[in-house]
Amino acid sequence: MKKRHKRKKSVISVLFAVSGIICWCGISQVASNATTSAIKSVFNIPTLITSIVLTVAALFILLKTDMTVKVLNTVVPVMAGSYFFITLFVIIKNVVIIPDVFIRIFSQAFGFQQVVAGGIGAVIITGAKRGVFSNEAGSGSVPNVVAMTNFSHPAKAGLTQCLGVFIDTTICTFTALLVLLVPNSICANLTGIELLQSAMSYHLGKFGPIFITVILVLFSFSTFLGVTIYAKPNVIYVFGENFKYLILCKLLFITMLFLGGINAYSFVWDLADLGIGLMTIFNMLALFMLKNEAINSLIEYTKK
Repeated sequence: MKKRHKRKKSVISVLFAVSGIICWCGISQVASNATTSAIKSVFNIPTLITSIVLTVAALFILLKTDMTVKVLNTVVPVMAGSYFFITLFVIIKNVVIIPDVFIRIFSQAFGFQQVVAGGIGAVIITGAKRGVFSNEAGSGSVPNVVAMTNFSHPAKAGLTQCLGVFIDTTICTFTALLVLLVPNSICANLTGIELLQSAMSYHLGKFGPIFITVILVLFSFSTFLGVTIYAKPNVIYVFGENFKYLILCKLLFITMLFLGGINAYSFVWDLADLGIGLMTIFNMLALFMLKNEAINSLIEYTKK
């Protein structure tokens, strides 16, 4: 009988894995809070009831073998496609004033007043944090999923993920344009999901808030399911292939989902930002050490 060799662990890899688990705990709460807030705003359903429904659904899906991937494969294409084409329709409808919107963006972000007051630094920092939080470029989380798939060449996998970042950023840009195409008087003093619901109401009437709420629920819940898949290799790396730890990790995320749904804790975003920030630092250090292999792989693939 063959003896199994004990896997050697590096410090940077363990730190990366632990940072990922911290980050995804925060993301689980952010996702559920966005969902419960949106449903309460449109349908006036108490956050506790929505949180219980989300928790039960999560338990059913996560504790059933292969159910998570099946749900994501069904929900994500329909959800992303519907949102993309609806927002594209709104933008095309208002294409005449799009140049003015971009002028407004750049003037308010990089204007003389913002530079003098130091606002440009805050804009860049906030944009970078939310950008990485959304598309996870450079954070090293997506390779956890890519490693489970079959690619004919490593560079092909990397380029595919570059396309993923582009698609995600495009959808986020469309969302920003939806809001900025609305008169200031309508969206004044609104933030978060209420701001987006108000913008969709302006563009699409009564259908708008309902549509964006359904989409947000699907986006948030699919994000939660996704992070449980991301976390699996991290848990296995740190604790070994022990079924007990995988179940405990899923229960931890489900608990975070419930807690985030019933209340908006101020440290939730900070927790997610801390985790993804640390992940990105450790991942970039690893990339620097592996830069020659990565560049050679891309050159080889390009020649083919």
